[in-house]
Amino acid sequence: MSEQDPFRVFVAHEFTDNAEYNRVFEYLESRDKFFYFNQSQPDALEEGSSAEAMQDAVRQQMENAEVLVVPAGMLHASPGLVDFQIKVAQAFKIPMVLIQPFGQTISIPMEALEAAAEVVEWNDRAIVDAIRKAARGEDTAKWDVIEFDMDDFKPDDD
Repeated sequence: MSEQDPFRVFVAHEFTDNAEYNRVFEYLESRDKFFYFNQSQPDALEEGSSAEAMQDAVRQQMENAEVLVVPAGMLHASPGLVDFQIKVAQAFKIPMVLIQPFGQTISIPMEALEAAAEVVEWNDRAIVDAIRKAARGEDTAKWDVIEFDMDDFKPDDD
């Protein structure tokens, strides 16, 4: 993955401005050296467009995507359209990364959990790693390094 070969990401959307949709890109942008192309275009249609127009737009936008990213909170906000996007991804054999609800405790439908290649928390590294693995099979195998102050482990002189 490089600037010349970015990940083609489709983020579930409702053809309206949505905080969870925008939050996904805040997290993706926070990762250094992660290059992606946003396949989703929520402002492609005017408000009040027909369901058929929305479905056609989703198919066109998702056609070349490598991965579908679905913030789970959107499953309840616009279940019909997001469910359709999941079904289109399945038809195109596009893997799905499902992001747990942000700051909420809501149940995630079993169908969405079963359709997901990866289920992750709202964590920039976890989201990017899941995209890499689902889209191209890249296993990052990263380890966190924790540094300890060895003075904390010296015995007390009583």
